[in-house]
Amino acid sequence: MFSNSRKALVTGGIQGLGAAAAHALADAEVTVAVTHLGGGETADAFGETTGMPVFEWDVSDFDACAKGIAAVEQAIGPIDILVNNAGVNRDGMFHKMDREAWDAVLRVDLGSMFNVTRHVIGGMRERGFGRIINISSVNAARGQAGQTNYCAAKAGVEGFSRALARECAGKDITVNAVAPGYADTEMVDALPDDILESILETVPKSRLADPKEIGRCIRFLASDEAGFITGATLPVNGGLRMG
Repeated sequence: MFSNSRKALVTGGIQGLGAAAAHALADAEVTVAVTHLGGGETADAFGETTGMPVFEWDVSDFDACAKGIAAVEQAIGPIDILVNNAGVNRDGMFHKMDREAWDAVLRVDLGSMFNVTRHVIGGMRERGFGRIINISSVNAARGQAGQTNYCAAKAGVEGFSRALARECAGKDITVNAVAPGYADTEMVDALPDDILESILETVPKSRLADPKEIGRCIRFLASDEAGFITGATLPVNGGLRMG
């Protein structure tokens, strides 16, 4: 599925869907580095148990991304596969939302698309190969009360992916999005039981996704075999949104 020398960077890769993506790629013998911000002991443990290089920087900071990616490429080599996974949420009804909550989500979830990708796209174009997978959400298309900031950012991720896919197709660089539904991650585990039950009632599969299922989808889009898929959004939501 992969050439032996492929190198990958997964942002927000020490837990949740990012960790699932990192493990799935590593299982395919891709050399993987991950980023985090403020992960502390979780980041240390991830690096120790996996052997993957772990880097800390703020993906909402353009200059920090430049320095961080330079350090990654010095450690593992030029990045062939980029998984833009890092994100935050600051949920709240829009009529009560303050500007900080809006800006924080747009800055990280959407702004990082530029900040990180801008520093790897040149090398991918020069080498004539690249795989960029951007993590969106089922709620980008479905909408969700209390998440106007998050839904706006994730819809932007999908538009970004389609536009960049058109620009880079001739260089054998594919750009796709994965739009997960609700998965068995720390974020979802923190939901009150009644909220989680109400969510599961709307999912035809009647369960949460195993993060490994989403990781395998990311791995496929990063593979050599997926070279004719670009500008797509892959829904992995158990039927929560169809079509």
